[in-house]
Formats: sequence, C-alpha cells, structure tokens
Amino acid sequence: MQEIDLHIKKQDLKRYIDRFPEARMLVIGDIILDEYIWGDVSRISPEAPVPIVEIRSDEKRLGGAANVVHNIASLKGRVQICGVVGDDICGRDIVEIINGLGLKTDGIIKDTGRCTSIKTRVIGYNQQMMRIDREKKHPVADNITDSILAFLKEEIRDTDAVIIADYGKGVVTPRLMKGLLDLISGTDIIVGVDPKPVNFDCYRGIDVITPNHHEAGAFCRFEIKDEETLIRAGRKMLDELQCRAVLITQGKDGMTLFENGREPGHISTVARKVFDVSGAGDTVIAAFCLGLASGMDRQSAAIVANIAAGIVVGEVGTSVVRIDELKKAVDSR
Repeated sequence: MQEIDLHIKKQDLKRYIDRFPEARMLVIGDIILDEYIWGDVSRISPEAPVPIVEIRSDEKRLGGAANVVHNIASLKGRVQICGVVGDDICGRDIVEIINGLGLKTDGIIKDTGRCTSIKTRVIGYNQQMMRIDREKKHPVADNITDSILAFLKEEIRDTDAVIIADYGKGVVTPRLMKGLLDLISGTDIIVGVDPKPVNFDCYRGIDVITPNHHEAGAFCRFEIKDEETLIRAGRKMLDELQCRAVLITQGKDGMTLFENGREPGHISTVARKVFDVSGAGDTVIAAFCLGLASGMDRQSAAIVANIAAGIVVGEVGTSVVRIDELKKAVDSR
C-alpha cells in the first residue's frame, strides 16, 4: 500500500477548488435536525448519580443529509437537497435554516406519518454528556418514494453528481436506489454513497462509497484491525459492490482509497486537534464528490476530503468547512 503525498498536488488542488462554484450537486437521504444544549456542570444530582446541567444556551444545526448540503454550500458548490421531514416544528426549523442559506427546499417532502429525526446533545464544558434521539426508522411509504423519484426526474438533468447520505432512517430503500440508477443510466453523473450497513445491497453499481472502517468491516463480516484486513476489505467491497472507488475512513489513522486496477493509497490524517467527530463523514462525502464533480481525479479529491475532515473534527458538534478555510489548509500542507 502506497502513501499518497499531500504536498505534490498543492497548486492543482487549489485550481480545482476554484471550480467548486461550477459544480452542480444533488443530495438525497435522511434529513436530521441536530440540537445542542450547552450548559455548566457544578454538582451531582441528589436523585441519582448523574450530573446536573444548568442550561446556558441551545442551538439547532443541520444534520444528516442536510449537513452534507450545508458543507457543499459552504464550499460554494451549487446544491439541492431531497429528503423527508415530518409535518412538525422540527421539519419547519430545517426548512427555515436551509432557506436561510439561500438554497431551495422544493425537494423536501413532508410525511405526515412520521416525525422529523432529531438528535439532542447535552454538552457541559465542551464535553458531550448525553444524546437523545427522537425518530422513526421504518422505510418511507411507496408514495413518498414516488414523490422523491418524480423530483429527481425533473432535476437530474442539471446535475453533475448525486450524493446518497444514508443514515438508516428509512429514506434510502432498494426501490429508491433502483429508480435513481435507472434515471442516471447512460449519463456521466457521478453517484457517491455515505453508507449504512443495513443497505449495502442497494449500492451495487454506484461510482464511489465512503464507509468508515467499522461499516466496511460490517459489510465484509470481519474486523479491520491491521493493514492486511484493511486491504482485503477494500478489495472485497470494490469487487462485490462493482463500484469504481472505495474510500475507507479510519479516524485518527486517516483514510485509504481503493480503485480498480490501482494500488491502494493511504492518506495520513492532517487533524491537529480532535474535539468531536460528529458529522466528519458528511464533510468527507461532500468534499470528495464535490472534488470529483469539479474534475479532480480520485486521489486529489480524497486528499481534499481528508483536509476538510481535519478541519471539522477540531470543532464541537456538526460543523462545516468554508472554501477559504480549505484553500488556506491546502496551502499550509
């Protein structure tokens, strides 16, 4: 396995990053609202051995597929979102935040039969103390999938790349994936997937997939614990999913790119500090596919994705990378 040099392509990377505003992206998947409750902890509850958090503030951020969209918009890519929310206040909050970014929300479908997915994190002194999830995970009804496919049929012709942001909440189904792949058949549209193990069978025939090492191990049915098992997993995924590239993220150990007919390439992490890995996978798939849509080769796009991820893990909670931050980080390598 070769080490991909982060320095050789610096000028090329910046030239392609300048093309990001030309890329037309479409993100499909599970839309989530991330809620953060920030507080101070000074004592333990007399009722149970748990800390008491005195709330100072709360904040709502885009999560799941919506965070992928936010990352692309922050990197100046042209992007649309397609997914499902409930007919509730959290769904309205998401629409309001996305509209506030200057993005269209025509592809967000309200499903009166389910609630909007929301993850509430309680944080004291920059330390996550608890996460509370409110969601429904069953597959969306066929009529909802039909509405998604009808939207995609209208928008797909003006798209360079499609990202499937699968959080296992029910939007991504075999029926949706078949319909999508039928729509793009015979085109040059790139399809990238940020996967969930439960749906791996749906992804056959896509272009690129970005599992973390746990997800890759779940697909391959063995633990990735060293270079040998990592390489075996990457090659197995390439072969069985019939995709063009697999980018396995490995946390503090960086990421490894597998391509057909090419030796695996490892990219060491560039993160200088790690506060929170929440949303890092969203940043990876957003930057990787945005790079590909802008004309980068896969190694270059993987380098950009690695640098972008190194920025967001230095923040608490889900966050995004600005294009000026990314260019500055590329320059400093």
